[in-house]
Amino acid sequence: MREKTAPKGAQAALRAIRLLKLFSIEKPELSLTEVSVSADLNKTTAHRLLRALESESLVQRNSITGRYSLGAGLMALGVQALSSSDLRRRARPILKLLARDIGETAQLEVPVHDGMLILDEVTGRHVVTATGNIGTHWPMHATSSGKAYMAFDASTFDQLPETFSSLTKNTITSKVLMKTEMDRILKRGFSESVDELEPGYSCVGIAVFDALGNIQGALSIGGPSHRMTAERRMEIGVALKKASDRLSPEY
Repeated sequence: MREKTAPKGAQAALRAIRLLKLFSIEKPELSLTEVSVSADLNKTTAHRLLRALESESLVQRNSITGRYSLGAGLMALGVQALSSSDLRRRARPILKLLARDIGETAQLEVPVHDGMLILDEVTGRHVVTATGNIGTHWPMHATSSGKAYMAFDASTFDQLPETFSSLTKNTITSKVLMKTEMDRILKRGFSESVDELEPGYSCVGIAVFDALGNIQGALSIGGPSHRMTAERRMEIGVALKKASDRLSPEY
């Protein structure tokens, strides 16, 4: 992602924000010691920042275990952010059409750090389908949405490490191999992730742009690999291209 220079005098705010980012799906609760070590802060500073965040309901402390987790105030901010997203509002009817016509789950995703955040989702009509993933953050290199985004945003790709974590035996773990994948996406117009994020799950993605041609995020369609055959993925890619054209203003 593009590096941004922090404004002077914002050290305390940045430290507090970084503390919030320590919490994840894998680690929803953290002790003071874990926060201190992960943030590379002494316990006194970490405790002071946590108390400040707790006073605004951005984190909460378990009175029995003493461990911290994200608070209701942060959830409220997240809901407000979703409601105020122009991209999400414009994409919602398109996601509904995609899910209805294709039958698989349609998602709108945006880049957050080194991954893609699912901003909105409309579930497909099948009993076995991807669902309940709004707010989930997936590694960029293993998702069709992340690949689509990187293919059209050179700065994001350039900042990738030389090797990536392997989520399955099919995950691309080399920047050299990913470059070949990027060239394929640019030529074809859409991306694929076949059993790369999770065994048995495949998805197709495409980038979306604003009126000035700046990339904003990606649309993706995903489902069980046994339904997402090569032929079906090609059909979905064509459908996503049309959807992206409707969502992205002329530029």
